[in-house]
Amino acid sequence: MHGAKALSNRERDDQRLLGLIKHAWLESGDVYGYRKVYQDLREAGEACGKHRVARLMRREGLRSQTAYRRRLGCYGGGKPAVVSHNHLDRQFEVTVPNVAWVTDINYIRTYEGWLSLSVVIDLFSRQVVGWSMKPRMTTELVLDALLPAVWRRKPQRTVMVHSDSKWQFR
Repeated sequence: MHGAKALSNRERDDQRLLGLIKHAWLESGDVYGYRKVYQDLREAGEACGKHRVARLMRREGLRSQTAYRRRLGCYGGGKPAVVSHNHLDRQFEVTVPNVAWVTDINYIRTYEGWLSLSVVIDLFSRQVVGWSMKPRMTTELVLDALLPAVWRRKPQRTVMVHSDSKWQFR
């Protein structure tokens, strides 16, 4: 019988781990090297070795960003990010539409690489009211999901938009 060789357990686990590595690396804004990615994986409860993470990242061409260029005219650290109070407070039962929307970002693996997906869901109907996909996780990705949601739903009053505290939402 001719065909593709079946993957060993180690190769399958390497593929699974590589997905987690890419997620952590993309979450860092393509900045983290193998040491910080390894730390993130360990904090998430993943049992893996630092050298294994380094080998898989090297094989995929995932590298740390080692130097930053200083932008002309930027001399301060800027304003610190402000995280809003959690007004939703895990009250996910909503009785009318367009009162509370929740957002999140996830990654989708494609044949051409990873894509970032931002989704906006109305807690009343549990329906997706806006979404956006882009190659990189940016603030624009989130706005491109929120603006169509507002355009489609045309809320008559203020809508509470709840998200985790990722930097893209600040």
